[in-house]
Amino acid sequence: MDFMKVPSKPSLDLFVPLILLTVGVASVLPAAGAFADVLGWATKIVIGLLFFIYGARLSPAQAWDGVKQWRLHGVVLAVTFVLFPLLGLAARLLVPSVLTPDLYTGLLFLCLVPSTVQSSIAFTSMARGNVAGAIVSASFSNIIGIVLTPLLVLALMSTTGGGIDASSIVDIVLQLLAPFVLGQLLRPWLRAPMERHAAKTKLVDRGSILLVVYAAFSEGMRQHIWGSVSALRIVAVAVVCAVLLAVVLGLTAVLGKRLGFSRADRVVVLFCGSKKSLAAGLPMATVFFAGQPVGLIVLPLMIFHQVQLIVCSVLAQRFARTAPAEDASAPQPVGTGS
Repeated sequence: MDFMKVPSKPSLDLFVPLILLTVGVASVLPAAGAFADVLGWATKIVIGLLFFIYGARLSPAQAWDGVKQWRLHGVVLAVTFVLFPLLGLAARLLVPSVLTPDLYTGLLFLCLVPSTVQSSIAFTSMARGNVAGAIVSASFSNIIGIVLTPLLVLALMSTTGGGIDASSIVDIVLQLLAPFVLGQLLRPWLRAPMERHAAKTKLVDRGSILLVVYAAFSEGMRQHIWGSVSALRIVAVAVVCAVLLAVVLGLTAVLGKRLGFSRADRVVVLFCGSKKSLAAGLPMATVFFAGQPVGLIVLPLMIFHQVQLIVCSVLAQRFARTAPAEDASAPQPVGTGS
């Protein structure tokens, strides 16, 4: 999530298929016995490593430098951490007719995680929007999301059947906040080495997430959670995720116009406000929902992530085709990776 050149066109890489493959392996060969115990400790370690890397990558100085566009960033943050949670709470009406309690917990959780960084900026760049604004909004969302998402989970999910209570604070601090803060403190010394070894860092980043996915779905297989959900329910989750994304995209489009933003800034509100981060959400869920069917709970986030990539890729191409000539010819600033 540090600053690098924005890709001219976001691509659907192999990461999501690798996640699906990991789910398949966990379904056929779940961790059990002593290996499951070792995997549990390894998962805690890699979650801490992930958030250490996130802390070392994120540049709070860059975010604060862009606070002068406070209206734009305030709207994006309001969509991410106010509008989405309200829609998630409203979706409780779908229980139990459409969603099971565990699937609803997952849907509400996805509404509480921060925005993505790389895809938000890449889609904004592709749509000829305000890339500098997207960098600040997406980065700022991730920075405050490290604190705000746990607070929202504790505030909302303890009263909606999620089983989260104040005892989770210790795990949140030890596995998420402390490594993140340590990464921020060591960032001046780690930034250059991480930039030189960006490919290796990305491999560790994504490999850690795959390990988290394997551990979560292995636990689900041991608890026989898939016997409690039908294929029809999974299709229902996909439909609900698509509707949720459509509602947010529609509301952000209207909001951008009503607030008088320029076309470039409306693109930022649309693409940064509508995204949810799989990379941040998966390890958070493992901490928040320990002892619960994490595999089912993260399913809505995994589905939403894939839907948002496909839909926003189409929208970004459409925006690019209709962009004014001066926007299409303007040089693009730098952006961030995920």
